[in-house]
Amino acid sequence: MFPEPMLQQAEALLAACRRAGLRVVTAESCTGGLVSACLTAVAGASDVVERGFVTYSNEAKTELLGVPGALLAAHGAVSAEVAAALAEGALARSRADLAVSVTGIAGPGGGTPTKPVGLVFIATTRRGQPTQVERTVFPGDRSAVREASVRRALELLRLRV
Repeated sequence: MFPEPMLQQAEALLAACRRAGLRVVTAESCTGGLVSACLTAVAGASDVVERGFVTYSNEAKTELLGVPGALLAAHGAVSAEVAAALAEGALARSRADLAVSVTGIAGPGGGTPTKPVGLVFIATTRRGQPTQVERTVFPGDRSAVREASVRRALELLRLRV
């Protein structure tokens, strides 16, 4: 289901989390659970992956992860502010130590001049540490944007271990 290099990346992240005694939670919008799916495609991931949230709609972002409606209205679902709120909400609503969130415009439609197709915000946070958010515009079609988002989310998580 996932390319071998991506599974190796997930396996390395899981091993690093095990060594550090960390558990992970995901909060995903445009990736629709692919980060969590990639991690759990590796046998034995259950000792690291605590849970995952797929919050595709704004209502789900608010109801499940506590993202304020005013924040969504002010910045839009695809923004650094909402990415940070998603990661922080996932951490607050789990027993995990490390969280990642992904929100973006995978396409083919939905882009604007200020928020083009391929725009993705990925946030990571760790208990007791500040949240970090990265903005990237990935090239390619919907599948390429989603795959690149998963790869980058795994990389950014690994940097927080």
